Amino acid sequence: MSTNKIGFIGLGNMGHPMAKNLEKAGFSLAVYNRTIEKAKDFEKQSTIYDSIEKLVENSDIIFTMLTNDKAVKDVYEQIVSLDIKGKLFVDMSTISQEATTENAKLIKSKGASLIDAPVAGSTKPATDGTLIIMAGGDKNDVEKAEPYLNKMGKLVKHLGENGKGIAAKLSINYFLSMIYQGLAETVLFSDKLGIDKGDMLEIINESASGSGATKVKTPLLLENDFTPAFGLDLMLKDVLLAKDAGANYPLGKTIFESYQAAHDNGFGNDDVIGIINYLKNLK
Repeated sequence: MSTNKIGFIGLGNMGHPMAKNLEKAGFSLAVYNRTIEKAKDFEKQSTIYDSIEKLVENSDIIFTMLTNDKAVKDVYEQIVSLDIKGKLFVDMSTISQEATTENAKLIKSKGASLIDAPVAGSTKPATDGTLIIMAGGDKNDVEKAEPYLNKMGKLVKHLGENGKGIAAKLSINYFLSMIYQGLAETVLFSDKLGIDKGDMLEIINESASGSGATKVKTPLLLENDFTPAFGLDLMLKDVLLAKDAGANYPLGKTIFESYQAAHDNGFGNDDVIGIINYLKNLK
């Protein structure tokens, strides 16, 4: 068992189950969340800190799982003001490449290391420890983090320098945004032609067009339950990051407009497949 002391910052819908898998694996774990109530169920086996400073001071490897560029910037501005020499930071947030590479430079200037390690997968894979983890950074740093990443994911893929993990994450979510909108449109179109929704989804999932993405969203579509496993607003954030990074393609332009319009029409807090509720109201 590793003797490294592990810290985890950010216990949201994804971060909480990811940190829980580290706890279940028996690692020496400390957690911090801005809303401390979300950390309560860690108190029996792990340490809960009420400040980032205390967590970083008492950890060797620190994982962060935060919402967006601003949240990451706010946290890492606090971190770089501390004595962090020799520590390793693993940012698993989905943010811009620019923010990632800037954070890496700041951390390195303080004698510490950072890898970007965003994930593919929503809350169930996060709970099951079957995420796909895309890592960018120094090979030795990735290897140092791997025993812990392996408890959160089924595949850890090192893709090169800092920013490459984020590049892969933006690419895969760009593709997923198309799958989800395509699935929603197909269900609506087949319904218009008089095909039962359950029958259509079964055909999709048993055919070459089926995938893990279509299968995981099938129960939500059948039950009209759009409780977010991965929120539509989070997908909007990611496709806009892809757009800013240069995804200037015909399908992409339509996707950006659709998810933005779904947000503008009040569907941002639904699961991403809730885009069907925006699309069904189009004339």
